[in-house]
Amino acid sequence: MKRQKNKKFIALLAFSQLAIVSQAFSQNLTPTQKEDSTAKKIDEIIITGVSNPKASVSSSISVSTLRLEQIEATAPRTTAEIFKQIPGIRTESSAGEGNTNISVRGVPLATGGSKYLLLQEDGLPVLQFGDIAFATQDQFIRADATLSRIEAVKGGSASILASNSPAGIINFISKDGRKEGGSITSSVGLDYRNLRTDVEYGTKIGNGLYMHVGGFYRQGEGPRNIGYLGNDGGQIKLNVTKDFSSGYIKFYVKSLRDHTAGYMPMPMSVTGTNDSPTWGSVNGYDASYGALQTPLISSLTALNQANQPELVNVREGVTSNLNSIGSEFKVNLANNWSILGKSRFSTINGRFLAPFPANVGTSSAIASGLVGAGNTALLTYADGTAFNTGQSGNDLLMVMHLFNTKLNNFNNMTNDFSLNKNFKRVKVNVGVYQSTQNINMSWLWNSYLMDVNNDGKSHNQLVNIASVNSTNDTTNLSENGLLAYGVPAWGNCCQRNYDVNYSILAPNTNIDIEVNDNITFSLGARYDMGRAKGTYSGAVVTPVDVDNNGTISPIESNVATINNNHPSLVNYSWNYLSYSVGANYRLKENSALFARYSKGGRAGADRVLFSNYLNNKGGLTSDNNVVDFTSQAELGYKYRSTKLTLNATAFFAQTDEKNYEATNQVFLDRTYQAFGLELEGRYTINKFALFGGLTLTKATISKDVITPANVGKTPRRQAGLIYTITPSYNFNKKLSVGVSIIGTTQSYAQDNNDLVMNGYVYLNPYISYSPAENFFISIQANNVLNAIGVTESEEGSITNNATNVVRARSIAGRSTSITLKYKF
Repeated sequence: MKRQKNKKFIALLAFSQLAIVSQAFSQNLTPTQKEDSTAKKIDEIIITGVSNPKASVSSSISVSTLRLEQIEATAPRTTAEIFKQIPGIRTESSAGEGNTNISVRGVPLATGGSKYLLLQEDGLPVLQFGDIAFATQDQFIRADATLSRIEAVKGGSASILASNSPAGIINFISKDGRKEGGSITSSVGLDYRNLRTDVEYGTKIGNGLYMHVGGFYRQGEGPRNIGYLGNDGGQIKLNVTKDFSSGYIKFYVKSLRDHTAGYMPMPMSVTGTNDSPTWGSVNGYDASYGALQTPLISSLTALNQANQPELVNVREGVTSNLNSIGSEFKVNLANNWSILGKSRFSTINGRFLAPFPANVGTSSAIASGLVGAGNTALLTYADGTAFNTGQSGNDLLMVMHLFNTKLNNFNNMTNDFSLNKNFKRVKVNVGVYQSTQNINMSWLWNSYLMDVNNDGKSHNQLVNIASVNSTNDTTNLSENGLLAYGVPAWGNCCQRNYDVNYSILAPNTNIDIEVNDNITFSLGARYDMGRAKGTYSGAVVTPVDVDNNGTISPIESNVATINNNHPSLVNYSWNYLSYSVGANYRLKENSALFARYSKGGRAGADRVLFSNYLNNKGGLTSDNNVVDFTSQAELGYKYRSTKLTLNATAFFAQTDEKNYEATNQVFLDRTYQAFGLELEGRYTINKFALFGGLTLTKATISKDVITPANVGKTPRRQAGLIYTITPSYNFNKKLSVGVSIIGTTQSYAQDNNDLVMNGYVYLNPYISYSPAENFFISIQANNVLNAIGVTESEEGSITNNATNVVRARSIAGRSTSITLKYKF
């Protein structure tokens, strides 16, 4: 009943916005005050992470802006690869389209996703939580030709202007048709299977009425060798904007339907020592192009959330389905009052289907662990041929867990409403934010035995194993490579179903005080009140005749099913206060110093379930134990001119972290600290341009309740330096060349600070030529030198001076494409 009331309340707010707009537009009202004209000429007007749009040099926050042309030149293969161009943002974009890990300025990346940073589209979050297991935000957002720009706010006012996003905001801002014209862009992979077409067009369609429509469609195998069409889908977007003398109103719709291949850690070879390792490919398995997906497996049988057998299309991969409808308006009232409102409703569902190597080793080591002491193993491929040392001769096997996770219902609705008053030197903003987020998900995992083989010519195959005892009695332990319905190696943790609704109400306020022409102060606060209600069910092991043949086979004797008859309750609430204080001192018209201190909260969602944070009635075992806080301090300098743009920000962050990681069944309770420096600059002289950014970070684990030995160590995957440098040169109006140089220094694979993941550099060059007006031909390469760059490793230690096989993930190898673009 309460959930229904929440929906009615949100709908009432949305309709009240439209009523206010209609009434205000019918009156003769004061137009918007104009921004400083000089600032407009040399600086971006930012709208993300601020209560009032303003030139970035006038704001006490750190913000980066990427235009579509800048993004296109670097040929990102996924949405997450775009974020590598944003200083301060650390993104592990090796997983494909979705499942990306993102962190900001040393704020921890303890598990997956982006716990302290939200992705927004046109000012509203894609999902309300950034670290939902197997449903990361970048799975449901795509950058295409409808994109105008990306604004990224790091730290600063994000804690008071967005719920659950205290470390930053990345906002995708769409074109709106005010600039008439369009484009058609087609891109074809030259050394990999990929075909993509983007179309967009915007125009004026009436008096003050504008529209923009566009989208993309893509098909291909992707940059890794999976042997089938793994990427297939696209999106379409439409918005209509009406300008009035007193403001504007906009309506928009979007539909996304996409299937992509999700890349998990894979077998890699490591030699040398923990502190000086050499990473490379395993014999028969290419770390740059290999994948655990295989064309030899198209469908498998699993139990669904109702514990009934179903055929699973393994090639479905990571499925993203989203339909959204939204509105935005601004009304400038009399006496310098204004109202801004944004609303969106989205229906979201999909699937996360990807193979994960639970264990990799020699055939004898893996087999002996399965057949038990005193027995011998008989290995054959699922097609009946002998395994011997495997088709590639590396004698390696892996126990593979198929992460078969259904995203049944992730619908959300968001409403953000604010009232603004401009006094002579004071701007006051008072707002209220409300959202609901469904998380209805089913984990339906199975275990398989598979060889290690993907060298570009052949693929992984399923392997059967039988146990032979001392009297030569043979017992089949697998069927067509299936070892178990469930994941017994992980205690059958992962047959789950949960259906929880999360609602948030967050009043907020911000005050900008202009002391004089040079000094401004900003004060803001936000009070989040949330509630979670629903149920969750774990696994129960029982015999099940899955194939309905009347006989219980060995693998059917212990089947992990979902305990739907005894669900656990979820019924808890949380609240927390976030605040931010900043000051900006304008040294000259084009330069400024700024400082800011912020403390922001963030509530946990599905990762709280199946933990000791909840009692048997679904409430919290202690007040607000699902809320984590991060405190951040920033001191920065900004400079703007027609040739040079420079941002320099020193930062400090302290983060309290409670979390749970599904792949290794580990709970975390820690405090992290990080100091650093972020630099960003653009320089142009004549035909040469240089854009670059770097982030220096010194991060430590200052407290660890679960593993005290980690105190004083560097958090896993946290490099001391990450950087992007992009020089370009325009020979004339027709020809331009450039290259993005992206690099990182070394980091540790795990928090024990034993195994080092080496630093790496990779290059993305491009060349663009215009043979005719408005027609462009470009060739782009991603990782042109085929560098190996390890972004994560499940193992934290190796045996020194031996050949080790670990489970890790590298950036994909070289991929080259040609793009044709016509602008009209």
